[in-house]
Amino acid sequence: MSLTTAQLFTDARTQNGYLDQPVADALLHELYDLVKFGPTAANGSPARFQFVRSAAARARLVDCVSPSNAAKVGQAPVTVIVGMDLAFHQQLPKLFPHADARAWFAGNDALIAEAAMRNSSLQGGYLILAARALGLDCGPMSGFDAAKVDAAFWSGTAVKTNFLCTLGHGDPARIFPRSPRLAFDEACSLV
Repeated sequence: MSLTTAQLFTDARTQNGYLDQPVADALLHELYDLVKFGPTAANGSPARFQFVRSAAARARLVDCVSPSNAAKVGQAPVTVIVGMDLAFHQQLPKLFPHADARAWFAGNDALIAEAAMRNSSLQGGYLILAARALGLDCGPMSGFDAAKVDAAFWSGTAVKTNFLCTLGHGDPARIFPRSPRLAFDEACSLV
């Protein structure tokens, strides 16, 4: 697989609408098989992904998003709910066997929440890059009621919603003009 920075960054755009083309389950498996190799602290891998595809699940999710996101979620062939497992540290004996990393987190809810948010966000970024590498377009978003998403999709679990990301084959007619970006000197410093 030969990728360019254009495919991953400069030509890639946030999608606001999708063509009527399905995303195969096999492609979603391939997507996760790439994402799982992205590094996280102590290999904690706290992200959990729900690939919302069915009409019924889409309707439940549309009920949880802001009005400006409802059409995007309703139209996208897949919307990924990127969650963060607040019990991720229970998997550390398996995922980080060369140290007792679970003990670093035991009883420290603030540290668990911080690590889960930070590292599931990293994994969500890997998801976007992996999706683009596989030829999918993405529409990451906030603009949802996290408590409603949690109740509708993560009920009875220790997982909380981080963000949503639509996936599919983007409709070029629905892309906004590219917004400005900060220059190096506005966002960076060399110290």
